[in-house]
Amino acid sequence: MLNVGDNSPEFEGKISENETISLSKLKGSNFVLYFYPKDNTSGCTKEACEFRDNISEFNDLGVKVIGVSPDSLKSHENFKEKHSLNFDLISDPENNISQAFHAYGEKSMYGRKYMGIIRSTFLINKDGVISDLWYNIKVNGHVNNVKKSIEKL
Repeated sequence: MLNVGDNSPEFEGKISENETISLSKLKGSNFVLYFYPKDNTSGCTKEACEFRDNISEFNDLGVKVIGVSPDSLKSHENFKEKHSLNFDLISDPENNISQAFHAYGEKSMYGRKYMGIIRSTFLINKDGVISDLWYNIKVNGHVNNVKKSIEKL
């Protein structure tokens, strides 16, 4: 697991067919990197829409929001369009980024164990250091917790 004060793992991922985003491209900016299991599922849609609805506050605080899931670029494109999402989504089909952030691991549902995305959020400062983090989050109220933490940056 990562901890507050750790350097962010290096990462690079596609946000469109011709564009990538990486830690090195984001250095000098504060940003939120949040990991979610699947586009267009109830909890993931609710979380994405809460970030969408609060994006102006994040922008006013100088914080970029970026979502990460294993879904394809096409799926992300449809998800963004369907819900008017106003931030980037990284496609991480091999779970390389989620594994680097320890946001991929064993989960359990109805007694069945499987590997998947652990809903997690990281607040990373302009120096690439983790300022705050949340693992195994519950969607309700989470975006407000992130906003409160940003005020301490």
